[in-house]
Amino acid sequence: MSHEIIHIIVHTLEDSLKLVPFLFLTYLVMEYLEHKTGEKAQDMVQRAGKWGPLIGGLAGAVPQCGFSAAASNLYAGRVITLGTLLAIYLSTSDEMLPILISGANAQTAPPEFILKVLAIKAGIGILAGFVIDLCFRGKGEEHAHIHELCEQEHCHCEKGIFRSAFAHTLQITFFILVITLGLNVVLNLGGEKVLSDFLLNRPILGPVLAGIVGLIPNCAASVVITQLYLEGALGVGAMMSGLLVGAGVGVLVLFRVNHNRRENLKVVGLLYLIGVVSGIVLEFVM
Repeated sequence: MSHEIIHIIVHTLEDSLKLVPFLFLTYLVMEYLEHKTGEKAQDMVQRAGKWGPLIGGLAGAVPQCGFSAAASNLYAGRVITLGTLLAIYLSTSDEMLPILISGANAQTAPPEFILKVLAIKAGIGILAGFVIDLCFRGKGEEHAHIHELCEQEHCHCEKGIFRSAFAHTLQITFFILVITLGLNVVLNLGGEKVLSDFLLNRPILGPVLAGIVGLIPNCAASVVITQLYLEGALGVGAMMSGLLVGAGVGVLVLFRVNHNRRENLKVVGLLYLIGVVSGIVLEFVM
């Protein structure tokens, strides 16, 4: 038993360390895009008016860190609408993209699949955003004030893109290492069938549970969900549910800067409902 566990640990370390160069290059590109286009994207969303969900959904799909956190601040200041905020939350890729790109098995996430996932997330975000604005426009928007952006919650781009990309790579590599080790232990010790039956063969329960994981206000949520999918322990509908709900630190920032707790809970409830329902539908059509 001890020999088998040592083998699992060594195998997990080897697989995880292989991802570091790919993760670093991916984060370097993301940090560059954030540095060059982050403020422009925010300006576009602020000026979008009734087209906010469209611009927000498209901008959220572009790989850049911290956009959901910026959106939370803009919503707290009533610069953007509720529909625009949710469009950004639903479309943002957070850590999904680096994990899919650097997956150990390249056949698991081919480029066309990654583009399809990004397009679906953006499409659902845009559609949901317009519907929500149609239903809620004018409600709870009596005041207007702009909070300073909580940049410490995301990129730290002021330290330079190389340092930021390196720090992000170390953090995500640690998450991947822990998650992969746990999965490998469970799967190698006879838990593969139990895990597969619990998650893969439950078209309703899978998205519901993945949506709960997606609510974790941290990049670890999308790392867990994407890694579970790559390991074959999560179906595509459940993966989409978790990734749609997962808005990174955006929700955490929302609770920090928006003092209306009931309103924040409404945002989280809508985010979860849209993500899970979409995941259940996608479970049957993808």
